Amino acid sequence: MDISKIYEGWKNHLFPSDYLKEVITMVSNARMIICDGCKHNSKYHKSYRFDGHCIKCGCTLIAKTKCLSCECPVDKWFGVMSVRQEDEMTDYGEKTG
Repeated sequence: MDISKIYEGWKNHLFPSDYLKEVITMVSNARMIICDGCKHNSKYHKSYRFDGHCIKCGCTLIAKTKCLSCECPVDKWFGVMSVRQEDEMTDYGEKTG
């Protein structure tokens, strides 16, 4: 489990960059549709956790789907940019915005 990716997902969920907010929302919405019908979604399994999560990787879906560099553990969706690219775009947006 990569802590930096967990951090990225929660950061994008709680404090999304104004410059990337629309991209994060679009990517997350598309991924959530896929996760919603996936057999590895916790909603299809008995779980003691209260959050919707992936039973393959254990990640909370609301954050995992907002991590732009993350990939689905069963290859249903892939990263759209690296952490470095995301940071560069955020920095560029803050400088120009």
